[in-house]
Amino acid sequence: METEIGRTMQIALTKTSDVPLRQQLAEQIVFLITTGQLQPGEELPSVRALARISKVHHNTVSEAYQDLVRRGWITRRRGSRLLVGARSVPASDNPRDLDELINETIQRARRMGYSLQALRQRVRERLMAELPDHLLVIENEEGLRAILQAEIRGHLGWPVESCSYDAFSGEPALAIGAQVVAANHLIEEITPIVPRNRPAIGLVYAQAAGHIDLIRKLQNSSIIAVVSVSESLLRTARSLLAPAIGVRHTFTEVLADGNARIRLGSADVVFCDSVTFARITRKNKILYRLIDPQCLEHLAASLSRN
Repeated sequence: METEIGRTMQIALTKTSDVPLRQQLAEQIVFLITTGQLQPGEELPSVRALARISKVHHNTVSEAYQDLVRRGWITRRRGSRLLVGARSVPASDNPRDLDELINETIQRARRMGYSLQALRQRVRERLMAELPDHLLVIENEEGLRAILQAEIRGHLGWPVESCSYDAFSGEPALAIGAQVVAANHLIEEITPIVPRNRPAIGLVYAQAAGHIDLIRKLQNSSIIAVVSVSESLLRTARSLLAPAIGVRHTFTEVLADGNARIRLGSADVVFCDSVTFARITRKNKILYRLIDPQCLEHLAASLSRN
């Protein structure tokens, strides 16, 4: 009876290659071990069981196993049981960096008879299937991207990267290892690009009801300032706050540029985005959040399910 590991081992051998079948088999087992698909201590199929799985003569399997035992990748136990070795990679073969690891993988794939195109396609498929380890914000305006990054990173604590829609559509591989997020109006355009198993999550922008209400409650004529690294946010704030400001108050806006000093004059109320908030020392500053809090909670819940 075949073991569970025997039924799940993905072995693909070809008789049309110049690489001997026993070498193909041995190197593919090494690949399964180094990629974590076979764990140290797990029992391997018997010689005859693996011969049936891989559709080769049992002598070929026996020779491959003997080679792996000699190299330390697998060990023999009583009753002819074969186990994955306790060390996944021999100490002398530890790659020194990522480039060396990639070089070894390319060379091993070639020895196994795989083309570079086949390796590229398979690696891409595997990477796309991996769970995300960071978020990728898609937004055309640089300042808006910076604000979205700051708010998401501050709420979730995840690494957050960003790029424009044009950059993303030109290089869809940017989605590798990423949970893509974007404003709702961009989702339809992004959907054909992102992996089907990990669709993009739409961002809902916050309403300014609280800010408008605060301005309306001001008893004296005041100077209302909005500070942001985003021209889009400034335009939106100007329009949303206009009814409350009316002719009674004075509106001023500041587009923050890099680390240059932000001059606010005698502003009575200062609304700051998530990037500029820490740069302003005024006591009368108020955080102007761009993303709706419920949207951030939904994003956090979506990531926790991955």
